[in-house]
Amino acid sequence: MKKIWLFDLDNTLHDASRAAFGHLNREMTSYIVRELGTTEAEADVLRRRYWHRYGATLLGLMRHHGVKASHFLDHTHRLPGLEERVCGHAHDFAALRRLPGRRFILTNAPADYTARVLGVLGITHLFDDVIAIEDMRMFGHLRPKPDARMLRWVAARLRVHPGRCTLVEDTLEHQKAARKVGMKTVWMQRWARAALAAGTPAPRWRGGRPAYVDRRVTRLAALRRAP
Repeated sequence: MKKIWLFDLDNTLHDASRAAFGHLNREMTSYIVRELGTTEAEADVLRRRYWHRYGATLLGLMRHHGVKASHFLDHTHRLPGLEERVCGHAHDFAALRRLPGRRFILTNAPADYTARVLGVLGITHLFDDVIAIEDMRMFGHLRPKPDARMLRWVAARLRVHPGRCTLVEDTLEHQKAARKVGMKTVWMQRWARAALAAGTPAPRWRGGRPAYVDRRVTRLAALRRAP
């Protein structure tokens, strides 16, 4: 049976702190100011609070302020000049080509942004499919990572047991949820230093890695090694 690989996008396959996160944070803050009528300082607090509490600023805005997901994603992810800032690592992409099994993108980013990034990196063809945030709807509700119900749904959609899936991801909360449903987990840290240098919150863990992470890697070539 083929292994199923679920790859996050931002700060897993490319340096999103350099390409997008600073710009996204400013766009999200501006959106909150404009739509909710807050000050910039209040908007920044809300953006951070909802990200920490729900794993995505959008979820907090939907739950507490009635913001529509499509409107938020369209206005915050236009990102002019994104293509000039996107950069990945050629060694990682070479390793992807040789990685046995089926490969999927599983990202909380919108589909249009994801397509732009993958297009610049030149790796769209390396994946069987892309599951973006717009695809993560269950019973009319948006349930992006780290929602465990959505992760079970992904495995069911692919017609495999969760235990055959491995989530490669830079965000620990998402990996914690993946482990709860029986998936294997790989903590990708190639871009962790770049994230810290750019002022992007990056997960840290004393002692190497938490118990719910199977492996901690800094390059995708390590995925071919035995656990």
